[in-house]
Amino acid sequence: MRGLEDIDWAALEHNYGPAEDVPPLLRRCAGRDADAAGEAAADLTNLVFHQGGWICPAAPAVLPFLLGLAADPEVTCRRDVLDMVAMLAAEAVRVRPRFLDPAWGPAWERALPGLLALLDDLEPEIRRAAAGALADCGTPGASLLPALLDRWRAEADPVTRLDLTLTLGKAVRREPVGDLAASVTDLLHSLLDASDPQLRLAAVHALAPDDPDLPVRHLDTVLAALRDRSVAQWRRTAAVDSGFIAVVGWTAALYPGPFPPYALGLLADHGAAEQRTGALAEAGRQTAGWRSPVPALLPRITARLDDPCTEVRFRAAELLACLGPETADHPCADALAALLDDTSRRTTRQGETVAEAAVWALARRNDPRCLPFLVEHLSGARPGYTLSYVTSAEEWHWPVLPSAADVLVRLGEHAGHLLPALLARFGAITDAPEVTRLCAVLAEWGPAARAAEPLLLDLLAGDTTWKAAATALVAVGSTAEDVGARLLDRARPGAPDADVAAWAYWKLRGDHEPALRVLGPAATAGRFPHPALRRLADLGPLAAVYAEPLRAMTSAAEPWTSVEAAHALWAVTGDTDHAVPVLLAAVRDLASGGHRPVALPAVRYLTRMGSAARPAGLLLHGVPGSDRRLRSNGGWSGFVQDQEIRAAVTELLDVCS
Repeated sequence: MRGLEDIDWAALEHNYGPAEDVPPLLRRCAGRDADAAGEAAADLTNLVFHQGGWICPAAPAVLPFLLGLAADPEVTCRRDVLDMVAMLAAEAVRVRPRFLDPAWGPAWERALPGLLALLDDLEPEIRRAAAGALADCGTPGASLLPALLDRWRAEADPVTRLDLTLTLGKAVRREPVGDLAASVTDLLHSLLDASDPQLRLAAVHALAPDDPDLPVRHLDTVLAALRDRSVAQWRRTAAVDSGFIAVVGWTAALYPGPFPPYALGLLADHGAAEQRTGALAEAGRQTAGWRSPVPALLPRITARLDDPCTEVRFRAAELLACLGPETADHPCADALAALLDDTSRRTTRQGETVAEAAVWALARRNDPRCLPFLVEHLSGARPGYTLSYVTSAEEWHWPVLPSAADVLVRLGEHAGHLLPALLARFGAITDAPEVTRLCAVLAEWGPAARAAEPLLLDLLAGDTTWKAAATALVAVGSTAEDVGARLLDRARPGAPDADVAAWAYWKLRGDHEPALRVLGPAATAGRFPHPALRRLADLGPLAAVYAEPLRAMTSAAEPWTSVEAAHALWAVTGDTDHAVPVLLAAVRDLASGGHRPVALPAVRYLTRMGSAARPAGLLLHGVPGSDRRLRSNGGWSGFVQDQEIRAAVTELLDVCS
């Protein structure tokens, strides 16, 4: 590779340090071993791009060699290196100037003619990748439109025409656009009437940024394209390069906000399982983001419970589980119960069954028909939920099932039915986190789980399980004679987690002195004080000696600390004048549609303060009726977050009215 040795690579930096390891990777990219070349391209992308965020000093030096590789028909990883060029070009537009190496701009200008030349490459895949790299590069339209328009007119490959159409739509909006702008705009509008449904869809995407209402006016065009067999073309484009669900999500961006007609159009009967799966993915996206689409979409979601495709049935049941209490007035329970023996498995790594999703949905409705399945699962006779914590942080709704504990914790009303199997399950597990999770279930069930007391007393002796056991013993109301002495032994000042033992001792034996002696320092001087603050608040006026340290901690920058300190201050002094403004600050985002997990306890603490919390009631009066989901998690837990915070705010408003 000519010129490779002329560069002082060691003086240049990439994401992992000096760039002297770049030349060997470039040489491997040029090799004839396709697997080795592909691995080298992936390694090079990781070094030079990684996760983006800046254009490193090595990137401008690498750019001409990437274009040289892409132009060589003998190179096997041409598409890979062009994808790297596209990522770098787009990132150079997005990052702030201080994160853009000053050599990038001149390097890009020198490389541009070579990239434009690839629009005429013999391989359609390379022409598409070149168009994709030009789509988001930031170069003004005047420099790109002549070559793009010439290529579009000459292009015979229908998939490549899709990428070219999208790139024309982006380039024509980048000033200065030059003399061809009007011709390009006319071309794009004419494509709305093209015979190829995917070309019509591409035109809608290309024109929408300048005409946001156009996708609504052309909804029939969009749906016709998505429901046509030719939609598979997008899998080979540079713009999407993935399956139908990705095309549905990409196109959903044309309809910001809740737009049930788009999801309903996709949910209409279709012969292809992938189409029906994608339709449920869109229903999940809309209902995960907003509440208003739920009434319109519920019947269509329920109708998919008897779909012939396993993935479709699973997604329908899982989504009904997420909606949970929002389905209370909808007749879907019998259809869910009909799936309890459906052991068909998804093709995912976890291999979840349709029955597991149906059980979760019935559990969310507190329907006792889920109980026999859960008993079998706990006994080990039937596979099912993992015992580990499962959630998702994705904005797009991804259908995952919760842990067994997350299912069981909501079924306290049926504790008597489930408890024998749950207690037997403890004997089959040795992993401390799993034991902790199941102890939390017992704690949530409270006195209904009193029969678990002997087991919890045994766990109290374990070094890794005693804290969870102590918390559960408090909740079930242990009356064991020796529990006090065992807790008091762990409540010695300086002992690990002595505050937990001292708190539990007080709750079960009523002696507050050990708790005051240990909890006070743990709450006011600990490294992570908010759990101890929560326990100190339980002491109420007995902990009044810590009022001033608590008052100071309400100004902590860390929100969990300030919220728990404000609540503890109120609990020990009754001071709402100081506590309410702190809690009000923690819930303020809710009024504008934001959500932080700390808001839920803050709302509940305000509710305890009664009429003093009226400022919060005035601030949050619109929350129960707001449309946007109030969540910070994705998946099922995002739905639960939204439902819990709305219920808590409704209770607060009742108290403040």
